[in-house]
Amino acid sequence: MPRKARNVDVSREPANVISTQTGLCLVPATDHLLPPSFISDRPPPRYKQVWRPVQRPPPAPLDLILPTMDSFNFHVDNPSWSDDETEITRKGTGVFLPNPDPIENDLTQEENPVPIDILPDDIHERILSFLPLSAIFKASCVCKKWNQIVHSKKFTLQNANFLSDKTWYFMFTSSIEPIGYLYDSGFRKWYNFELPFVVHHTWHIAPSCGLVCFMDDETAKEMYICNPISREYTTLKNPPTLRFSVYTALAFSVDQSKSKYTISVIRSTQASEDFLLWNVSIHIYNSIEKTWLPPVSGTMGGWRPGDVSAICENILYILVFCTRPNEVRIFHGVVPYSLDTMDPTVKDDSVISAPCALTCGRLMNVQGKLVLVGGIGRMDRPGVIKGIGIWVLNGRVWIEISRMPHKFVQGFGELDDVFASSGGGDLIYIQSYGGTALLVYDMDTRQWFWSQRCMMHKKFPLEIFSGFCFEPRLQYL
Repeated sequence: MPRKARNVDVSREPANVISTQTGLCLVPATDHLLPPSFISDRPPPRYKQVWRPVQRPPPAPLDLILPTMDSFNFHVDNPSWSDDETEITRKGTGVFLPNPDPIENDLTQEENPVPIDILPDDIHERILSFLPLSAIFKASCVCKKWNQIVHSKKFTLQNANFLSDKTWYFMFTSSIEPIGYLYDSGFRKWYNFELPFVVHHTWHIAPSCGLVCFMDDETAKEMYICNPISREYTTLKNPPTLRFSVYTALAFSVDQSKSKYTISVIRSTQASEDFLLWNVSIHIYNSIEKTWLPPVSGTMGGWRPGDVSAICENILYILVFCTRPNEVRIFHGVVPYSLDTMDPTVKDDSVISAPCALTCGRLMNVQGKLVLVGGIGRMDRPGVIKGIGIWVLNGRVWIEISRMPHKFVQGFGELDDVFASSGGGDLIYIQSYGGTALLVYDMDTRQWFWSQRCMMHKKFPLEIFSGFCFEPRLQYL
């Protein structure tokens, strides 16, 4: 039924004629009493336009693209916001919808942010403890409060075990800058990393319990005790020596229960012209007394120390080489020396022969046991490598743990007779000096696997790559 028209008396006061969609409309001419929308040539809106959430279907899944190691970009196939929605019943997306109810919006009211400093230190430590170790020191740059907590001794002692469950590996090359790549074995991710000083691949490096000992025995007169994560380090004078040593080996062990560490430097010089006799001296550093103990000297016949040694259960193990290759088939062995008794001489009759003919050997302390990682030589040509094996010393007997499968040997390409290997915790890392491929062996699961590909590339054909592993810790000692 049509609506009856309303009679309007416009004779009492002047009126304006406004064109609308349904015809002409008369409104009073009192412009000062009307809002500007009534004075314009368009009709007043029937509803007030407000910002209301409406329901949208779930957004398209993110297509993650990981072109770099420490950053990522993401791309969304379909947009998740629109300005052409017309359904009032939808929720979840912002569009302009007609709404008869006015919504107040006080733009002049300012929100007072609550400072994070009002939280107690225990809550701050709890928040930071859930971050991965790679983000801990990035978080220390947020504010002074977090910087103090991260570097406090209380925080590092409480969260040390939680943050250092896997060993990490630092790979570097010959460069004038202290930069390299750090491999996080927990997240299987590489990071750009920088040491507090320049390290060369010819340096002697020995890690233990989050600390790493560096020694340049050729050009420098100091050695460094460094925590790569916190970048804290101290310097020590190299042990005094009367003559230039032909071979030098470095071993390093940290005792966290007593807050001390032990450094041993083994030097060997030729004692006879036929290379059968070698003078050996062992230098021990006591961190509590902060001094080098008097050296232990001796002469070895038929064996000479090299540049490999390790400390396990307070026993110093020195990798030795046979100087009479025509008399024996196995050219490598290990000489144990007790750091508790500190015998005045080095006994060459206590040599423990290697399990087989090796092209090279690496000693390390893994899970509190002495582990030997060696290149297995061929039967007809012992100096040519055909594989890599892992052995654990039990008393004076080597027990074979695993041999590298042939497919991993092929993965290295041209595997040299001498390679880099470092271990700690429950992981053993093996790396070729000629490339960036990194192979990992897990002592718990007894499995071999490759690390993620490192972004380091060769700058020239004869470039040498090296590395070492360490347990990531926040505290220095």
